[in-house]
Amino acid sequence: MIRRIVRVLLLTLAGLGLLACGLHVAQSGTPPVPEPAPQTLRIATLNVHWIALRQSEGPWSPAGWEARRGPMLRAIGAIGPDILALQEAESFPGSNEDGTNLVVDALREGLPDMAVGATGDPRQFPPTQPILYARDRLELTDQGWFFFSETPDVIYSRTFDGGWAAFASWAEFRPVGGGAAFRVVNVHTDYSSGSNRLRSAELIRDRVAPWVEGGMPTFVVGDFNAISGARTMDLIAEAGVTFLDTPGATFHLNRGLNLLPAIDHIGHSAGLRPVTAAMVFRERTGEVWPSDHYPVFADFAVPAD
Repeated sequence: MIRRIVRVLLLTLAGLGLLACGLHVAQSGTPPVPEPAPQTLRIATLNVHWIALRQSEGPWSPAGWEARRGPMLRAIGAIGPDILALQEAESFPGSNEDGTNLVVDALREGLPDMAVGATGDPRQFPPTQPILYARDRLELTDQGWFFFSETPDVIYSRTFDGGWAAFASWAEFRPVGGGAAFRVVNVHTDYSSGSNRLRSAELIRDRVAPWVEGGMPTFVVGDFNAISGARTMDLIAEAGVTFLDTPGATFHLNRGLNLLPAIDHIGHSAGLRPVTAAMVFRERTGEVWPSDHYPVFADFAVPAD
């Protein structure tokens, strides 16, 4: 009897191992990064993972960030985005109080051709979901935020079920040299609470729909903590947003393990025409991974007036 039980357990473990290997292979792959076509904009999204200032070691400590910094800059440089939406660009404790933001400081220094939008005085604008943009191609014309909360216009208000504050930042741009204005909404929904995700998606839909109906071309990008076809995604799509099909995994457990379908996505409204599919950059650009998420990017035609 014991031998039979052991045999069943071993067969089960072997089966799980084969399943994990199969999922990893199916969710993997990195196509070459193409050169952007003329008159296109490359938009990217990346969850960079927060930094715990009081941790002395580990990937999310300040020392871990110093190791991740170079690989992150190389990964972003390899993609060459015109717009880069970041999630979890925060340094705990203090980012909501004194503006400490090691990630943004490093990107300002390492990516001098990019400016930072969707940020400001942390007492008035949450600075942890900035949207970087190519300063020679785009002009920032407006920006704002709303929290996934019963009081969305109250800064740092807690989520619907009382959990940690989560929000959407947004920025409005106009192409330098001519073209229509457009907006980028940068979101990060709750990973642990399905009810928070759904109510957040409803709020995103309700905020974005009037913009789209009014003719404002709008991107909705970020870490949705939801796979394609999930109710979270369908609710946001009701605002007139179409999500590109993101191939394979975008979250890899900080180990390059590609076991889950994509949870980071790029969506767009009418007036924004994709000229490539969504692509996932899974190359390891250093001794450590830049984050536990991969960057996702796609190219769009410059919106016409």
